[in-house]
Amino acid sequence: MESIHYIGLDVHKKTIAYCIKTVAGKTVQHGTVRSERQALREWQAEIPGPWMGAMEATLFTGWIYDFLKTYSVELKVAHPEMIKAITAAKKKNDRADAEKLADLLRVNLLPECNMMSEELRELRRILRYRNMVVRTSVKMKNKISGLLMEVGASYDKQRLHSRRYFEELLDKVEDVPESVKELLKLSRSNLELFTAVQKKLIKTLRQEPQIKERVECLMSIEGVGEITALTWVLEVGDPTRFRNSRQAISYCGLCSAQKESAGKEHRGPISKKRNKHLQTILVEAAKLAPYWNPNLAALREKELERGNRNRATLAVARKLVEYMLAVDRRGTPFVQEEPPQVA
Repeated sequence: MESIHYIGLDVHKKTIAYCIKTVAGKTVQHGTVRSERQALREWQAEIPGPWMGAMEATLFTGWIYDFLKTYSVELKVAHPEMIKAITAAKKKNDRADAEKLADLLRVNLLPECNMMSEELRELRRILRYRNMVVRTSVKMKNKISGLLMEVGASYDKQRLHSRRYFEELLDKVEDVPESVKELLKLSRSNLELFTAVQKKLIKTLRQEPQIKERVECLMSIEGVGEITALTWVLEVGDPTRFRNSRQAISYCGLCSAQKESAGKEHRGPISKKRNKHLQTILVEAAKLAPYWNPNLAALREKELERGNRNRATLAVARKLVEYMLAVDRRGTPFVQEEPPQVA
């Protein structure tokens, strides 16, 4: 039986540094290969025997992982932050990083991160693109308002982005240079395009059978809308990855960083080690959910009595995570508890 080899892959945009080691830790080969499918196909054909590989999670990891996993016995993706904590090496270069990954894989100490299926990552890419389009739309709306203010034009803020009102405004507004009117028309045209694009993307996700049931179950929670449910499903992937709700809350960036020294615990600001996409959506959802969910409304009021609005929002967001994790694990619609009685 051929002995297995362990390969560390330090992935970059144009190249991948690699280090191949035996079970005993002897370096068999090291070098670089271009980050291109044909180059990788030729490279893996020359590997001396079956192999397991490890690479850090980066922007470029996805397609390389999908391409190489079919050739490997097993391919793992390492958590970048945990790698740094385990191997605080003074020597830092591509070859050393690849060797470090190979060694951690070889002795079974590689801190893995969750790697979703290729299909879910494709859908997540669509959702993130949609969210980028929405952010761009907001900027475009602000730009339209800004152009009108620059020339001293009066307008109804609530109706400004209605097509009929916008067209009437351009006809009636006085002392506005033609160049500004052209910019306003261009901005309005772009805004309509962005709106159509984001609606089309959401329709695509809404019709996807592999996530449809999960999304519908999550939306049975009062206060959880379609975008919040989609974001949870496509950013979390498998909900069983979390042992408990505390882990899920931490992953979503809804708890403060903690430090303990001399027996005293110090709580700092919200941790930056989080999934920023989930954090943003959940904080926004937490501001509106209490209007629809009586239990969340009661929780918000309780926290507001302590005088901290931000803390109240975070408390609601954490409770939303608890609800969604429970529903997603169970796979059945949410059953609303009776809200606590206020004395």
